[in-house]
Amino acid sequence: MRPARIAIALATFALMLGLAACSSEGDLQQWVAQVKAQKGAPLPALPVIKTFETFVYQDQDKRDPFEPAPPQANSAQNLAGPHPDQNRPREPLEAFPLDSLKMVGTIGLKGNIEALVKDPQGVIHQVHVGDYMGQNYGHVLQVTPSQIDLVELVPNGSGGWMERDASVALGDK
Repeated sequence: MRPARIAIALATFALMLGLAACSSEGDLQQWVAQVKAQKGAPLPALPVIKTFETFVYQDQDKRDPFEPAPPQANSAQNLAGPHPDQNRPREPLEAFPLDSLKMVGTIGLKGNIEALVKDPQGVIHQVHVGDYMGQNYGHVLQVTPSQIDLVELVPNGSGGWMERDASVALGDK
């Protein structure tokens, strides 16, 4: 019987609360009308937009600094420097940046060591002297038990190529 009395008391309380809310509805409408009737504060003036004088580059003797420099494909420095071999087939490890490759070990004897390199997809590859790895035409020069030494070909900024030494150490990354 007690749960029934509690339910009746809660129902009565809810009914009284509902009636009290209905009686204050007029006050709410009056307050909303009063707020709508008030004038708002004036908006601040918009800032003045400064106009800038345009400048047309007219020096015909010099190169426009906002245009890229023309490639110097025929310069002696670019023709004499190293070039990547575009005709050879690309090796699997050349699809990945050099810093994403990890040397995980070596196999073989002192005279003929092969490195074990793990690519970002988790595949382990055997690397020999003369193989290529990395996206900058990295040519493997030496494999030691602790690292792989290679030379990369990178653009020199003037249309040619330059060599850069690089290495992948055992346990890097």
